[in-house]
Amino acid sequence: MSSPAPNTQDTAKEIKRIFALQSAHQWDVKASTAEQRKAKLQKLKAAVEAHADDIVAAVLEDTRKPEQEIRVTEVLNVTGNIQRNIDNLDQWMTPTDVVPSTNPDDKAKIIYEARGVCLILGPWNFPLGLTFGPLAAAIAAGNCCMVKLTDLCPATGAIAGRIIREVFDEKEVALFEGDVSVATALLELPFSHIFFTGSTRVGKLVMAAAAKHLSSVTLELGGKSPVIIDEGADIGKIGAALAGAKQFNGGQACICPDYVFVKEEQKDELVEAFRSSVEENLYSGDGTINKQAIAQIVNEGNFNRVKGLFDDAVGKGATVAVGGTFDESDLTVHPTMLTDVTPQMTILQEEIFAPLLPVMTYDTLDQAIDYIEARDKPLAMYMFSDNEANVDRVLNRTSSGGMTVNGVFSHYLENNLPFGGVNQSGTGSYHGYFGFKAFSHERAVYLHQG
Repeated sequence: MSSPAPNTQDTAKEIKRIFALQSAHQWDVKASTAEQRKAKLQKLKAAVEAHADDIVAAVLEDTRKPEQEIRVTEVLNVTGNIQRNIDNLDQWMTPTDVVPSTNPDDKAKIIYEARGVCLILGPWNFPLGLTFGPLAAAIAAGNCCMVKLTDLCPATGAIAGRIIREVFDEKEVALFEGDVSVATALLELPFSHIFFTGSTRVGKLVMAAAAKHLSSVTLELGGKSPVIIDEGADIGKIGAALAGAKQFNGGQACICPDYVFVKEEQKDELVEAFRSSVEENLYSGDGTINKQAIAQIVNEGNFNRVKGLFDDAVGKGATVAVGGTFDESDLTVHPTMLTDVTPQMTILQEEIFAPLLPVMTYDTLDQAIDYIEARDKPLAMYMFSDNEANVDRVLNRTSSGGMTVNGVFSHYLENNLPFGGVNQSGTGSYHGYFGFKAFSHERAVYLHQG
């Protein structure tokens, strides 16, 4: 199932029909062997590879991001995730033996069993990568799935539906296209587990819907991810790293650095390092930006939101240190660094999701720590420091979904680490083994002997 029904009533009826099919079939899928699950994953991988060019064209149409980025995040990353599940599934499915604490002659074990019928709701910033990644984990764990991509990416939703129809029977995996009414109809059903990637605002709605049926959830949200630059750090390398991070997907990534703390005496050097990297990678000799090398903002609404954050900051005294150009004709925002920002500015209160980077200065490390402690727990944190004691102090005094020291994105890219948020930035985690666990129930089994 992929095409929406003619009206809301028919769509809801079709969703219920598929849910009933999957609810009945879930026990057969749960009992499937590792070899059977790997065969399904291999078929999904082959389909993604066969449609690679179609995927790139669809995501380009929906998001207007650089083609090479699309090929990496929406094709190679997807096939890599699928292969990782194939390579490790035998080990992951093996029950964990436990020695009983009261009677060592008895036996006990933990069995990893499928949750049942799962709902996967994907985002627009990496529409296939952040939908098929969880889907691969759900299949590896032995679940049936109903999938909904965002309506902001209709072309990607169409190719995703085509792939799923080629690979799966609808009683096992089905994808639905359509607007928010389709997602609303899906959320009315008693799924065993719901996996959602998107904004904190919508995440609250998903969690409220799940609570009505006591469905378990994995919520991959976002927030304002801080950067702390410690005294004595290599500003040249840091400026280039931050510029690269803000250029990736046009800054439209949940783990993108959202604001920076730097010592006052290093601020100007950071600005110049950021500017130099942006000019070297994005601008030609005549000063024009290469728009093929940076993603545009996804739609006019988000473009206006980002412009509003910028205008509010400048109107309240922020200095445009780098960039500041907004091309309304094609929704391009040039990489921008703002200094002299204050907490009263909206740009320091809302997730930016664009290539804008506000910079604040600090005198003592405690000032930066206190600022972070007083706000919602972010999805990611970054610290650049060669002082192990200072790194430990930040780790001990703050909380975040993950943290990378002396780099960006690395905790996300390492698939042997769990990726997820905490409280306001998310619930649960996935990637690799942790994705398999997210879609599995750890069933305790005790066996008396004699």
